[in-house]
Amino acid sequence: MRETKWAQWFEQLKKELQSNAYQSLLTNLNLTDAPLPQFVFWDEVLLFMHGGDSHDPRKDTVLYPILKAHGEVPDQRWVTILLTVFWPGLDSIFKKRRRWDPLDPDRLWANTYWSFLRVVSRFNVELRSDRLVQKIINDTHYHLRNECRRIWDRADREVSLECLDDDDRNLAYKNKELIAVDLARAQEQRIKCLHKHMRAGHISELDFFLLVGTKIYGQSIADYASGTDLDYQTLKKRRQRAEQVLRRYEK
Repeated sequence: MRETKWAQWFEQLKKELQSNAYQSLLTNLNLTDAPLPQFVFWDEVLLFMHGGDSHDPRKDTVLYPILKAHGEVPDQRWVTILLTVFWPGLDSIFKKRRRWDPLDPDRLWANTYWSFLRVVSRFNVELRSDRLVQKIINDTHYHLRNECRRIWDRADREVSLECLDDDDRNLAYKNKELIAVDLARAQEQRIKCLHKHMRAGHISELDFFLLVGTKIYGQSIADYASGTDLDYQTLKKRRQRAEQVLRRYEK
């Protein structure tokens, strides 16, 4: 059932790419970047990127201008394009790592999606211009593993297993799993809410990732700043402004 839901989402994304709003992006990309003149429609780009060998260097020449445009102009359409391009790779990660979160496949998929968004939001083509597909998939896999570990570590802190007999320890393990499930579901709902605000243009993509990282996943602004080109004070002010905007829309 879940697989059907995700397949429907994928088909919806591909259909969205057929609209004029997305077609104009490809047309402009063809006008400014030489590697893509052979593609007239996005479904042709997807056919090439989803087929053949993922190590094919020609895929770098297709992906590079897309990643570059996404880094230069914050636009949710580029995120949708990249998600659609990388969908088979994300689906592969999800299926291979089911054991990381066997209780809640929806949560595992949400964390796979979130890990991918974090990777592409910070990707700099000036620092890396080859083996782009492998780099993004590997980094997504790495961030997903860390996120799954964080969920269970947080659950461990909620339930102490010291000084328990076998029966109580087994019950505590079950409670720990339930705590982790509830926590992740709450996080997923909050991320979906922020994502809707971003798609509506209420907050920027940068604000979205800043709020998710610091407000939902508990990362300090200082730690978040270390992974960006912005300083602590700038990010602090951005988060305050974004929170003010959200309060205004959510009243």
